Amino acid sequence: MDITKIIDPLNDAQRQAVTAPSTATLVLAGAGSGKTRVLVHRIAWQIQVLGLSPHNILAVTFTNKAAKEMRGRIEELLNIPTYSMWIGTFHGIAHRLLRRHAQQAKLPESFQVMDSSDQLRVIKRLLNTLQLDEAKWPPKQVQWHINGQKDEGIRAKHTREGHDPYQRQMLAIYRAYEDFCERSGMVDFGELLLRAHELLRDDPELLAFYQQRFLQIHVDEFQDTNTIQYAWLRLLSTDKDNLFVVGDDDQSIYGWRGAKIENLYSFQKQHPQHLLIKLEQNYRSTSTILKAANSIIAQNDGRIGKELWTDSGDGEAISVYSAFNELDEAYFVVERIRAWVNQGGARSDVAILYRSNAQSRQFEEKLMATNTPYRVYGGLRFFDRAEIKNAMAYLRLMSNHGDDASFERVVNTPTRGIGASTLEIVRQVAREQGVSLWVASASLIDQGRLSARASNALKTFLQLVLRLAEQAEALELFEKVKLVVESSGLLAFYKQDKVDKGEEKAENLEELVNAAKLFDANQENPDSLPELDLFLAYAALESGDMQADDFEDCVQLMTLHSAKGLEFKLVFMVGVEEGLFPSQQSVDDIGRLEEERRLCYVGITRAMQQLCVTYSESRRLYGRESYPKPSRFLKEIPAELIQEVRIRAHVSRPAAVSAYKPERLTSSTSSYKLGQRVSHEKFGEGIILQLEGDGAQERVQINFKQVGVKWLMLSYAKLQVMAG
Repeated sequence: MDITKIIDPLNDAQRQAVTAPSTATLVLAGAGSGKTRVLVHRIAWQIQVLGLSPHNILAVTFTNKAAKEMRGRIEELLNIPTYSMWIGTFHGIAHRLLRRHAQQAKLPESFQVMDSSDQLRVIKRLLNTLQLDEAKWPPKQVQWHINGQKDEGIRAKHTREGHDPYQRQMLAIYRAYEDFCERSGMVDFGELLLRAHELLRDDPELLAFYQQRFLQIHVDEFQDTNTIQYAWLRLLSTDKDNLFVVGDDDQSIYGWRGAKIENLYSFQKQHPQHLLIKLEQNYRSTSTILKAANSIIAQNDGRIGKELWTDSGDGEAISVYSAFNELDEAYFVVERIRAWVNQGGARSDVAILYRSNAQSRQFEEKLMATNTPYRVYGGLRFFDRAEIKNAMAYLRLMSNHGDDASFERVVNTPTRGIGASTLEIVRQVAREQGVSLWVASASLIDQGRLSARASNALKTFLQLVLRLAEQAEALELFEKVKLVVESSGLLAFYKQDKVDKGEEKAENLEELVNAAKLFDANQENPDSLPELDLFLAYAALESGDMQADDFEDCVQLMTLHSAKGLEFKLVFMVGVEEGLFPSQQSVDDIGRLEEERRLCYVGITRAMQQLCVTYSESRRLYGRESYPKPSRFLKEIPAELIQEVRIRAHVSRPAAVSAYKPERLTSSTSSYKLGQRVSHEKFGEGIILQLEGDGAQERVQINFKQVGVKWLMLSYAKLQVMAG
């Protein structure tokens, strides 16, 4: 028997895992240590050497992409078809099980699987049937509650009503939802797992069949399993030590969506004789990068513990750049990328990783300004995001009541009781009379052609837009945007949304205010157009087709969460500051802080050759100016691994703020200095933050006490230098 193809490509630890006895095994697989190879070669070993039938093997993972890759590599290694093997995602395997045993699972043979959007539509119809106001019972929050209950294995019938009115109503909705799904033969994603678990739990004969069928069970990314997934695995492996799980407690970063890192530790307790194998040799990163990651993650308590290492050499030191502000940070990163490309590097080998999506805007602007193709991985460009488009639609409608597209977008956003039937009447009148939706709405209200409820809701919307336009008349651009974001109800709407990244969307709206603040003092306007019209045009031009296509060589922008599983030769981790990374919400919560530290570990280990970490000494984000400290994570990296990009001199901060460091001067002939106190006729006193350009194009960024940060052209600013 020739086993060289299975054994020869493996290192000692990988070989130990692949050839381990058929017993409960935990493979602690560090970042870049070859966990997929181990899983594939383990399955191949069991088939070719131990003589197991492919039908006796179950392998579950979390993504269709991972499952497809596993199948392809097994086929290549053993030269056998894998279409009949049980290799797939948790949901895919559960679906396969329910299709085979629909009757035992009390499902119709033709049951239909709902995706997330289908489920949301069902919930909206149920809320309407129950006569519940969506403003008080947001459909996505209801969806989150139902899915969360199912992930914990809890049916409505298992829950006591209690005395809390909110919980009682939510339970009533859950009951109604379950009844609807039963009548309709509909199954959501959470139901697939819960129903599959119940099927095996309640049918001992069927359970025994599959326990005998699946002699070996393999689990990928075990640290990401939730309660019901682990319960399902335990059922299948009852009285057997046949679970082979691969995971990494140091890469558990999805606690916010139900993943239970505790499952790793529970596995060890429930299988006291388990075999523990650590994959610590990394094939991705330099020794310097790995030492930094090891040092940071070592600060977390309760780890199983491992130490990543490589024999590929030390590599370059980790660059740390202390930016003067977020503009300087973006400028530095983009210039570094341009230098990388000029030296022959590919843009697709570069990633900019950030903690919050709102941070992407500055980098997008700088990349576009230098004609550098880029792609926001797993997300949308700043001005393409729904919450930003909603705010811009209000602004457009204030400026032009005839903008039907903007009217349609926000007439019921946030929800204000204007239903689809009312809107269809408005559209019909607009078509018949050849007028805008705004005019048609006003006409219907005046003529009393709508129900009292519909008329009042529509009238309230029109009055809101008129009031916003009137109040915004005398305001500066950023104040107009701030007024709309707050008074339209959008900000409060997203802040109340605890399930669909509402907090992140609210932060993006606050960042839109910041975008307007930076925009209004730094735009050429030869035609003397209103600032609002310029800003609306700017936002339209900055969205959509400016993003690179999939096949283009382009820089990748993404959140740290999105980066898991990816690797890049050059990585920038930006905004590594207290309150941003780690997030402000985590600094007083040990559990959340440790997950933030694991997220930092994941970010660092994405870098293959070069890692550059940046932080800003002053930052305007979410519409607020702050002077953050460098992240504690930076301090946890040994000093000998770090190379400061520049020597930092100290200047005076604005009043009541301790010393901060200056931005580089791009204008060597300027008569002004960083940190200098100046006075402006309109904006009052301020501190010079940044100087840029030469001659007639020279401009200055000033933090004014009264109005915040503004860019001014020096040739027009007429600044007065103040003593002291």
